[in-house]
Amino acid sequence: MKWDIQAQSEAWNARGLWRELREIESVSGPVIELHGRELVNFSSNDYLGLAGSEELQDALYEGVDRYGAGAGASRLVCGTQSPHLALEKSLAQFKGTESALVFSSGYATALGAIPALVGQGDTVIIDKLCHASLVDAARLSGAVLRVFPHNHLARLEKLLQTANGRVLVVTESIFSMDGDRSDLANIIELKNRYGAWLLLDEAHAVGVLGPQGRGLAAELGIEAEVDLHMGTLSKALGLSGGYLAAKREVIDWLINRARSFVYSTAMLPSLAHAATKAIELMAGSVGDERRIRLMQHLQQLNGGKSPPSAILPLILGEESAAIAASQRLMEAGFLIPAIRYPTVARGAARLRLTCTATHTKVQMDALQKELATQGFH
Repeated sequence: MKWDIQAQSEAWNARGLWRELREIESVSGPVIELHGRELVNFSSNDYLGLAGSEELQDALYEGVDRYGAGAGASRLVCGTQSPHLALEKSLAQFKGTESALVFSSGYATALGAIPALVGQGDTVIIDKLCHASLVDAARLSGAVLRVFPHNHLARLEKLLQTANGRVLVVTESIFSMDGDRSDLANIIELKNRYGAWLLLDEAHAVGVLGPQGRGLAAELGIEAEVDLHMGTLSKALGLSGGYLAAKREVIDWLINRARSFVYSTAMLPSLAHAATKAIELMAGSVGDERRIRLMQHLQQLNGGKSPPSAILPLILGEESAAIAASQRLMEAGFLIPAIRYPTVARGAARLRLTCTATHTKVQMDALQKELATQGFH
């Protein structure tokens, strides 16, 4: 078979699907420098604006001073250090579980946890709009994979009725491209009725929703009904890494069987130290104040109404339309990249607009005016 990568690349480009890396030449924040030009950044997942905060920078420096630059090995060899255990204790307390385990990324969390918990003879039932990491993990597990249309509970129930083996329902609390919420309360009722487990990815809800920013399940008062709490340190927490919080017996099993954990060098101890500080900030008065500002910004862009999340999609349909709109906004001084297939369905290209607590009123007013000028309402 001929390997003609160039021809494949040209075909991909011709369909308006080609992507290139952007070199950001400044600290991550509401204003970034791109190609020597300042742009107001409305594409970041740093919802609380912690990534560039002095508090987290100081915590990282302190972590390096105390624990050095690297972990030295995987966690099961000699890489587990005090800040890893302190972070996992903080995460378990934050999510209201017995235990927690951190991974190098959210992707690694999914790829480690799901195949460790289900396999051949079992069933994974997943919302169609779930993140690629969750889909890939389900496929890798060897379990039968069943997909239900987005938030379609009648179809979910039918799949639960015919599922075999151990059954794992997988969904997100906030879906990353549409910014809408899962029908979480009813999903929990169904999974309980049929004896399934639920893995809930709260990547885009933690820090934004619920008391202390604990997420959608906490906002609804049903976090104790979630079997597996998955999340990331790379969005509202402003750093990088992923975690799964659950019962002690589940975490002990993952320590032994999650391949992306067992066979990976440990998270930088300085990063774990800073992440513990990030949880403290997010769950305290700093997080409360920033969530208020974030919601004020979101309400301004949403016609005065509170949106379901910090993600506001501007759906345009064709890839070329999304690319052109993104370019016009960039020329006006705003970074809002086009999101296209395969990240979203064909014909559902969009601009994915997000804002952070650290955007200013002047920046929000300027964006609102520019969106109106370009015909977005």
